[in-house]
Amino acid sequence: MSKSLQNHPNVIVFPPVILATVLVLACMLQWLWPLGALANMSHGWRITIGCVLVLAGVSLAAAGRRTLTRLGTNVSPLRPTTALATNGVYEWTRNPLYTGGAAVMIGIAFIFALDWLVLLMAPALLILHFGVVHREEKYLEQKFGDSYREYKASVPRYGFGI
Repeated sequence: MSKSLQNHPNVIVFPPVILATVLVLACMLQWLWPLGALANMSHGWRITIGCVLVLAGVSLAAAGRRTLTRLGTNVSPLRPTTALATNGVYEWTRNPLYTGGAAVMIGIAFIFALDWLVLLMAPALLILHFGVVHREEKYLEQKFGDSYREYKASVPRYGFGI
């Protein structure tokens, strides 16, 4: 590792801040200008879909967190990565915490009929992708070299072949 390498990804913001900000903004916009698309959906289906998404997202993020903790590496991108996670949930997605967080947010949108949350997730995911994930990838490639490049070539960034 070169001396000039900062020993943590140079992310633009702590990732949960992105999601929390979007949730607060969506609630404010929903209160000011309710769109009503999700509210017009069958209540039973809306709650069911939302709960499934929240449960899946929490499970995915928790599995990713457990794997990182077992490896003894930091979960926060504001701290150094000490080990490359490639097993468990990391065998089918390189970013289970972010993918899980996005699923939780969409699930919350369904449960509480927050149309604005669904709409605001698009720019939030772009910020997360370019301001966090790309920076983490650059850092991991510099830190772990060919091991990370091989892993990156074989496992989708967000799962589902994406």
